[in-house]
Order: sequence, then C-alpha cells, then structure tokens
Amino acid sequence: MNEEEVLAYVRATARALELPLDDTRARAVALHLGRTAVLAKALEAYVLSPEVEPAEVYRPAPFPSQESA
Repeated sequence: MNEEEVLAYVRATARALELPLDDTRARAVALHLGRTAVLAKALEAYVLSPEVEPAEVYRPAPFPSQESA
C-alpha cells in the first residue's frame, strides 16, 4: 500500500469505529502503520531453518497468597 492508501484505510477504520480523528492525528497514525507494515514484511521475509524453535510462551508466576506471606 502506498501512503495515501494507508491514510485512507486509517480514516475509514476510524469512521467505522466511530473514533474522532483529526487530519493531523490520522496522518500520524498512518505514518506509524506504514512503518509497522514495512517491519512486518521484513520479518516475514526472514527465512528460519527447521531446527529453530519458537520461544516459550511467557507465563508470569502467580502472586503469593496472603496465607503464605
């Protein structure tokens, strides 16, 4: 997508979600979305070998209960 298409997408999405978005804010959101899309394409293009394993899922430890404190 080019810059104008991204901006049109941001404006249409804001309207669909009934989010107030002035022109300055819409352009800033479109700029960041465009940058994110470029980063995502770079990550998708990186080929991983079959022996590379995904990272473990982070699971925080539960808070200590009041009884054990």
